[in-house]
Amino acid sequence: MPAQAFRHFINGEWVSSARTFENRNPADNSVIGLVHEAGQAEVDAAVAAARAALKGPWGTMTVAQRTALLHKVAEGIERRHAEFVAAEVADTGKPAHLAGHLDIPRGAANFKVFADLIRNVPTESFVMDTPDGGKAVNYAVRSPRGVIGVVCPWNLPLLLMTWKVGPALACGNTVVVKPSEETPATATLLGEVMTEAGVPPGVYNVVHGFGADSAGAFLTSHPDVDGVTFTGETGTGEVIMKAAAKGIRPVSLELGGKNAGIVFADADLEKAVKGLGRAVFENSGQVCLGTERIYVQRPLFERFVEAFKAHAASIVVGDPNAHGTTMGPLISLSHREKVLSYARQAVDDGATVVCGGGIPQVPAHLAEGAWFEPTIWTGLPETSAVIREEIFGPCCHIAPFDTEEEAVALANDTPYGLAASVWTRDLQVAHRLGSALDVGICWINAWFLRDLRTAFGGAKQSGIGREGGVHSLEFYTELRNVCVRL
Repeated sequence: MPAQAFRHFINGEWVSSARTFENRNPADNSVIGLVHEAGQAEVDAAVAAARAALKGPWGTMTVAQRTALLHKVAEGIERRHAEFVAAEVADTGKPAHLAGHLDIPRGAANFKVFADLIRNVPTESFVMDTPDGGKAVNYAVRSPRGVIGVVCPWNLPLLLMTWKVGPALACGNTVVVKPSEETPATATLLGEVMTEAGVPPGVYNVVHGFGADSAGAFLTSHPDVDGVTFTGETGTGEVIMKAAAKGIRPVSLELGGKNAGIVFADADLEKAVKGLGRAVFENSGQVCLGTERIYVQRPLFERFVEAFKAHAASIVVGDPNAHGTTMGPLISLSHREKVLSYARQAVDDGATVVCGGGIPQVPAHLAEGAWFEPTIWTGLPETSAVIREEIFGPCCHIAPFDTEEEAVALANDTPYGLAASVWTRDLQVAHRLGSALDVGICWINAWFLRDLRTAFGGAKQSGIGREGGVHSLEFYTELRNVCVRL
């Protein structure tokens, strides 16, 4: 694959398209390369290749053979760690240390975890009495669902793509991946790793493009795709769900959030500030599990705001490849304009700007990048769009509360239900909120601690289905009951 040209990876080959678009580095808005845009023909070819691979060597491999290949894929990512980091940093603008310690290692781990899981996952069996006094045994058999369409976000490109591709392939499916148009690099690079590892052609395919009237729409509506998995905005999830409804094809959706952090007066202030500092500002606030609303019990409120302001001031915004940088740019200039519009809305709605809210000063060579300051607001009404809508930037609103019941009501007053965190020394309070909050995951005195064996997904408008451990098998396999009369 020529450098700086992002082509489709279909049936083990690099495929060009007539139409291309630019891939830009968000740190300085420079052009990284040209991305080939898939039309209906390229998507048809990718789906056909995936279908053929199901009937070829991939479909006849034993679990041991298949999972051995996936371990080789993981080893390939680890061996080319520096290349993956460089590609992810150029595409996203995230600090190199973050990509190197989180995104890329998790990309490899996703293959290992699910390869090991599928070797040992049990299925149920039951012995029953028959009406005539005999016996029968029922047992379950898991089969691959088939061709899976994987539509990926731009915030954690390799991590979240492999979070889907890993279990899909471990279960014996084949995939057609549509990376975000903002971040084509690591999905493309993974095609090279798949070939090096000996994964048969057609098992892993990549088509580049946009959503509507492009690769995304062609893939999610394709009649020969057996299931679609997507991480991204709730609005896009609704579109994908409608497309998949034709043919009654299942979907797995991890969607938006407006996550709350709740800090009680007895909380360890230093730990709460540090943990929520990550939850608000890590990856420039572009994390689906990130926190944009913080509620602090009134006796601690003023101290928390001052401490959180100091934490924001300690963040080093700058060159993603520079040592010491702790926050990079937003993903694009258009996304920065969206975040800036919420900053203006906050002021219009009467917010107190504790810090930030604008474009920071950066070195001249980065001046054209999509930069935004770490931002904290207080004083907004709960009806403000800044409180109600997902912003996806390094910003949050902090508000006081008095009682446990009030905190729960405030946190749950959202159409979303992805995640929450609770900060308290009182384990009874912690357990009560763990049950009362309408979310898919609730952390107590922590944020972003993830055991990949546990269920992950959102409540309400934050998604459908669960991923992680055996829960991923519910989407990526078909469960068949076999009843044998004895």
